Amino acid sequence: MPRAKFIAGNWKMFTAAQAGRDLAAAVAKGFAGNTHARVAVCPPFPYLSLIAGVLQGSPIGLGAQNCYPAIEGAYTGEVSPVMLKDVGCRYVIVGHSERRHGLGESDDFINRKAKAAFAAGLDVILCIGETLDERKAEKTESILDRQLAGGLQGIGADVVDRLTLAYEPVWAIGTGADAAPQQAQDAHAFIRKKCAALLGPDAAARLTIQYGGSVKPDNAADILTQPDVDGALVGGASLKADSFLAIVAAARA
Repeated sequence: MPRAKFIAGNWKMFTAAQAGRDLAAAVAKGFAGNTHARVAVCPPFPYLSLIAGVLQGSPIGLGAQNCYPAIEGAYTGEVSPVMLKDVGCRYVIVGHSERRHGLGESDDFINRKAKAAFAAGLDVILCIGETLDERKAEKTESILDRQLAGGLQGIGADVVDRLTLAYEPVWAIGTGADAAPQQAQDAHAFIRKKCAALLGPDAAARLTIQYGGSVKPDNAADILTQPDVDGALVGGASLKADSFLAIVAAARA
């Protein structure tokens, strides 16, 4: 059975209350009645409850951009996956490159977040990807191998239907430089092969693998039609309803 496409919008640290409300409402209205793909939006923490209300009754899922790997505790400034579930989230992003490279998050810490999120009942979008220097040094596969082994440590095939991997080449995030469709396919095929060894071939065949890295309406169709690309984690283009919905429409192919 073909894997359904999954398009998620990562709003990062953008939008304010009214802008977020308007954006979510426009996405929900534009997607109404369509069932060809799963769709989610991931607003900043302060607006999760607000956006949950806007999306109520729509098929659009709500996601958070991060979590801390504990149910509760003296962790000033952090947010637990249980809290995210409580305000209406279905998804949480962990391991985004902006946290790996900007905030020094390790594979082990990201793995703990994923496990905590699964335990709380959330679906996980686990991001992986290489930097430009690593790609130039032909280390793409070794980096993906390490990130997958570390990020999926102790995570079994029983949660594969709640797991999405997002391949995000760091050199293409927010730069306007996107990976060529064949580059994306090659990386996704490697990821699926590695996951077959880690989780089993049946689980790997069901696994959703998104591409992220300057996905735009004009390149989405070429990327999304690659056989191992199962969707997109969209950054800047998710901040305008028309461009995000155009990418969702491209997933119909």
